[in-house]
Amino acid sequence: MTSHDELRLLPWAGPDGKPCSLSTDDNESHLSNLADTLEATYLDLAAETLNHATEVLNLPETGPEDLRAVSSDLAEALGHVLRVAESRGQRLPQEESISS
Repeated sequence: MTSHDELRLLPWAGPDGKPCSLSTDDNESHLSNLADTLEATYLDLAAETLNHATEVLNLPETGPEDLRAVSSDLAEALGHVLRVAESRGQRLPQEESISS
């Protein structure tokens, strides 16, 4: 098993909204692969959401309902992307600090 500081932040939250983490030595486990797939899906959806938002914002007349909907979609996508970035950032190799 991995140590506590090597837990992988998963791209979904638990039923109570708290972060879920995975502790495994197998980066190819079913749960690891599921997390990788969901992360990729979230990133793809965020790109699609951004493209759609840009289209909506470029319309000559955009109503408040459309702006509210696209803002909500963007906020949700940003939340997913931030969780993916945090998870991936935690898994980057840490450089040892050089003491002088």
